[in-house]
Amino acid sequence: MKIWKSLFSKVQKKKKEEYVPAVAEEYSEEDVLCRDDVNLYNGEERARYVRSCLEQMKDAEREIEQLTREYETVTSYLTDIEELEDLPSGEKFDLSQIADRVAVYEREKDSYRAGSSRMPEVLFRQVERMENETEESIRKLTEAEAYQDKIRQDMRRLDGERHAFQYRKHDLQNSLGNMRGMIIITSFAFVTCMTILFLLQVLMQMDISIGYILTAAVTVFTAFYIYMKYTDAVKEKRQVEKAINKLILLQNKVKIRYVNNTNLLDYLYAKYNVGSSEDLIRMWEVYQKEKEEREKVRELDMELDALRRELLTILRRYQIRDPEMWLDQVSAIANEKEMVELRHQLILRRQKLRKQMEYNEKLGENAKGEIKSLVEEFPAFAPEIMEQISDFEKSSC
Repeated sequence: MKIWKSLFSKVQKKKKEEYVPAVAEEYSEEDVLCRDDVNLYNGEERARYVRSCLEQMKDAEREIEQLTREYETVTSYLTDIEELEDLPSGEKFDLSQIADRVAVYEREKDSYRAGSSRMPEVLFRQVERMENETEESIRKLTEAEAYQDKIRQDMRRLDGERHAFQYRKHDLQNSLGNMRGMIIITSFAFVTCMTILFLLQVLMQMDISIGYILTAAVTVFTAFYIYMKYTDAVKEKRQVEKAINKLILLQNKVKIRYVNNTNLLDYLYAKYNVGSSEDLIRMWEVYQKEKEEREKVRELDMELDALRRELLTILRRYQIRDPEMWLDQVSAIANEKEMVELRHQLILRRQKLRKQMEYNEKLGENAKGEIKSLVEEFPAFAPEIMEQISDFEKSSC
């Protein structure tokens, strides 16, 4: 920004000319420096205003540098397009054929990538590490689940049988109690009958021998019947109790198998982070599809890389500024209409860049002219302004 020598020489000569404010006809009001509300006789406000002018010049200069680089890049792309369009028809055809193959492979690769998000990367790597044992684990898990269902069925069956035997035991206990009561009643009836018969014999002088015989016979028969029933009930109760104990032992064994099988299932579920064998089967199927697609993408990458190297080799034969850039524009090389559209876009971009550059150039000139006007209009402040300019240039280096 060594632009102040001529300005400083004018101040030394103290040439005072009429101040004509710079007019930025193509700017909006916020882009034009305005000192109407600035008290230039106030040192602090004057320094702040000069600094704003210098910062506007610096910002404009920095923006112009960036825009110039972008402008040159866009221009070089347009030059590359002219170079490609001026190729002999045979070479242009060969180039478009290779570019078309690259575009086809890229579209195919994109289609695979679009459907390759079936499985998160972490899960894919987890299944990949256990790939050799997954099928065996599916078999074990399926068998363990089937065995678990069988154990549950056995437990329900044993539990039902145990409840049935307990119910039968309760009935037998009630029957034994009833039969003990019947024995008491029979004994009481026998004593009562014998007493009545005895009284009839003594008091009424009746012959009751047949009554004694019948009473004794009925009592003996009833007692024998009750005894047989009681004995059978006691035997059956013992058998029921043995059956209940046997069922309890079987239930304990089944429960042990159930716990062991449950622990195995929990381990397999935790190992593969699934909730059932069906989940593991689905995960395995998804993994296999994902693996096939990734392998296909890898093969496409290799083929695509080879085609790109071939295309890059051909592009480097010509006066192409940035051959690598055209690897991202293979569709334009392969398709004349897309090349025309690309050229149109680049021309529009260059026009807009040119407009931005002119805009910033005018901003810088406007700020420069404003400082120049300050120095010429207020020569008494010229040394201070020049010192501020010098300090700003040093701090910007």
